[in-house]
Amino acid sequence: MHQTRNSVTSPWGERTPYFGEHQWPARVDAQTDEEPERWVQSCCVLCTNGCGLDIGVKGNRIVGVRGRAEDVVNRGRLGPKGLNGWVANNSPDRLTRPLIRTGKKPGNTFREATWDEAMELLTRRCKDVVARYTPGAVAIYNSGQLFLEDYYTLSVIAQAGLRTNHIDGNTRLCTATAGSSLRETFGRDGQPSSYRDFDVADCILHVGHNIAATQAVSWMHILDRRRGPNPPRLVVIDPRTTDTAREADVHLALRVGTNVALLNGLMHLIIQHGHVDQAFVDAHTVGFAALREKVAAYPPRRVAEITGVPVDQLNAAAHLLGTSERLLATALQGIYQAHEATAAACQVNNLVLIRGMIGKPGCGVIQSNGQPTAQNTRETGADGEFTAFRNMENPAHVADLARVWNVEPDVIPTFAPHTHCTQLFRLAEQGSIRMLWIIATNPAVSMPNLPRIRKTLAKEDLFVVVQDVFPTETTRFADLVLPSAMWGEKTGTFTNTDRTVHISYKAVDPPGEARPDMDIFIDFARRMGFTDRDGQPLIKWDTPEGAFDAWRACTKGQNCDYSGLTYAKLTGGSGIQWPVNDEHPDGTERQYTDLRFPTGVDECGSYGHDIETGAAVTREQYAANDPAGRAILKAADWFAPPESPDDEYPFWLTTGRLIYHFHTRTKTGRSPALQAAAPDVFVQMSAEDAARMDVSEGEMVDVITRRGRVRGAARLGDILPGHVFIPFHYGYWDEEGTDGAEPDGRPRAANELTMTTWDPVSKQPAVKFAAAKLQKVSAARTAVAKVAGVAERVVERAGAAASAIASAITRPSGDAPERQRLADYLGLLRLAHERFIVACDAASEHALNEGELSMGLSRLQEISRQSLSWLEPAARPYNPAPPAGDANELGSLPEKIRLNRAREGHLGQLRGLHELYVLAADLHITLVAVKKTAMMLLDRALMASCDRIEENTHRQQAWLLTQVGAHAPQILGVPL
Repeated sequence: MHQTRNSVTSPWGERTPYFGEHQWPARVDAQTDEEPERWVQSCCVLCTNGCGLDIGVKGNRIVGVRGRAEDVVNRGRLGPKGLNGWVANNSPDRLTRPLIRTGKKPGNTFREATWDEAMELLTRRCKDVVARYTPGAVAIYNSGQLFLEDYYTLSVIAQAGLRTNHIDGNTRLCTATAGSSLRETFGRDGQPSSYRDFDVADCILHVGHNIAATQAVSWMHILDRRRGPNPPRLVVIDPRTTDTAREADVHLALRVGTNVALLNGLMHLIIQHGHVDQAFVDAHTVGFAALREKVAAYPPRRVAEITGVPVDQLNAAAHLLGTSERLLATALQGIYQAHEATAAACQVNNLVLIRGMIGKPGCGVIQSNGQPTAQNTRETGADGEFTAFRNMENPAHVADLARVWNVEPDVIPTFAPHTHCTQLFRLAEQGSIRMLWIIATNPAVSMPNLPRIRKTLAKEDLFVVVQDVFPTETTRFADLVLPSAMWGEKTGTFTNTDRTVHISYKAVDPPGEARPDMDIFIDFARRMGFTDRDGQPLIKWDTPEGAFDAWRACTKGQNCDYSGLTYAKLTGGSGIQWPVNDEHPDGTERQYTDLRFPTGVDECGSYGHDIETGAAVTREQYAANDPAGRAILKAADWFAPPESPDDEYPFWLTTGRLIYHFHTRTKTGRSPALQAAAPDVFVQMSAEDAARMDVSEGEMVDVITRRGRVRGAARLGDILPGHVFIPFHYGYWDEEGTDGAEPDGRPRAANELTMTTWDPVSKQPAVKFAAAKLQKVSAARTAVAKVAGVAERVVERAGAAASAIASAITRPSGDAPERQRLADYLGLLRLAHERFIVACDAASEHALNEGELSMGLSRLQEISRQSLSWLEPAARPYNPAPPAGDANELGSLPEKIRLNRAREGHLGQLRGLHELYVLAADLHITLVAVKKTAMMLLDRALMASCDRIEENTHRQQAWLLTQVGAHAPQILGVPL
């Protein structure tokens, strides 16, 4: 073996100190196990840095890698995963042929099949599910490990072919909050800053970001600056004393769940000491007054009580952040997977903006990603965002995307946001989703609350397709397994955190019959018969470069503009940062240099949310306060987490990553060097807690929450007392003597412990906080652990079987699908209008002497009758009827209106108008439910009726609001 360094014992290598923009010296790292015959251009896919590298090839085998000195991201450097992860390509346990299940789930009872047989089964089952249960019964859960060309092909198929909004990526687990916070603040996704801002920043803030472990090469970048002239000061916010925190000038070790309070406290001090760039704030932001008022409630003493961070440390950090001339902030999972995720991420943006640190070298914010191609999942619309960062609530944006795909606008499923992954599994658990296609991800380890996930995947009425390169915990639950090619075995592009696009060329053939992901998707689309509005194939490309060219056309004119990029331009040199177009032919190092942000009502990618509750802002609300090119400062309060330590569960549990592994180890666990460096789960606890519990280093400890337990060796120190940390990488695929699907003795997956809860805006699961207790494992218990674990597993499976039986008993029998519930709501809508007409009669009985009221109520009745006439023909095919026995409490309102007027005089009249408005609101919300469902079903007749009725409903509500506003002051304010 040849290696430039042992990256396991020296993860970051030797220092090359420097200072100055674009002055980072090259250092080429390499590792090979044989002399390569040729080198093939590529890029690392084992963290979000996206480091340029070449793949060494001998024959048809990968034999090593070396960094690319010319690449702007890494200047030749590679981390431990980059230098060792390629070994997984040569692993003997690769999936090489399609597999069809022959026995019960879970387990490895499969038979090999041909590709034709496998694809015929996939399309037949998909067509059957769509025909019987609508496209809303099909879901796709994909990855942060595919290439841009794969994602874009999949996104077009899901949205314009299947017409399902049930598409999400495992990027929801790591990067959703990055995207949501950028949209909330800057109007669209896309990093404002660049990794090259590390070159000249004089202060760097890492919030919930252990960059030394998660992006090793970026940490090399920072360390080289720290050892050179004019070193940047470093502020780190993390409850653990990580390698990143040890390097810090100020380390704020806060309690889990208190990010928002701490960030508010820092901004309080920055504002108090006059460190706000007021001229920038006044000219280029909105919302500062509300932010200043909000953070005024977070003085240092209160923040110290909430977070546990001493006042002197708060002051020291605020001083560094407030007096720096070039401030760069980064954030990652300590924000995104934590409590109040989007709210906290937005406060990081706010802190940078009130200092005016944006759009210039060494300044800005990097809302980092968790996976190497997560940016492409978001860009292409293969997760929760709309394709090319368009706005799905903006009809003009939808029409433009429809033009690109040559489909009708209403074909694209904009009736609801893309369903987030936790909800996907919940819908599958409930039986609403009947087919789940899982692509290049391992939810049986990575999703929260694993006992619940395993029970869902094991359901016999859920057809599970798993497309992957290795057997995993998830393939054990598959009905169909599709073997795919991995990095180095196919050609494509992908984009890193700071918008740098790299090309990765095919270096070797995939093993056996494994196929590139994009080829599988295109085969599926053609077998399904997906076409555009001219009857031509929906997917018009069959090569990666063809897909990339289609993507270039899709992004032209958008902020993520790839139109000036080509495969030729990406070949031979460095990666290039988008946007790349006529205006920026060589790429764009940093955005917003003109201090104008894409927040205008007609250009923004989202109208945003209430970041505390998650309530969506409407277009009308947004337009009324159009930021018009200014950044949005969104303030938030700190609220206590939904689960906190108590007497029974006295510890805070948090989870995270290690430098030697990536996600669930499907690749890094198959690299002997990386696996040996971090072979098993451990439980990190403070020395104080260990002494109190009489636990020694390396002694086995159980961590228990309300969901489950994990057992690991104790690792003492470098964490706050009352806190416990577990790395999340470990599962069961490599446990000997088990089925590799679930605990068969010692549970070690961190997500056995985590909650099914998520951020209200980004919908990112909150896996970094839970209440836990610790138990020391005695020698006797260790000896019988295997037997006990098997017994627990038997009990769990028996419970799952009992649930399945109970479900089968209550499920309608026969081949007919369950009754479509739209008929219920159509019946409720009709009933709501009928009640409203009767209620208007009740109110008009006592308004005869008030001509405007009497005439207006009569008009409202006529409007409802007109709405019913429009509804009837469109609803007739569904046989509308409200659910049997549905009295609906609103049914009593007409009589209540009569009684109020009789008893209370003018006050009763006001109450009558008030209660009519409640009925009108019921009309409206019932109509919204019907309209969204009509959009999903592409029932254009019902959609048109709903549009007309909605105008009527708005007229009714507007009249009632006008009358309440006119009458209330006199009735309520003047004594009578």
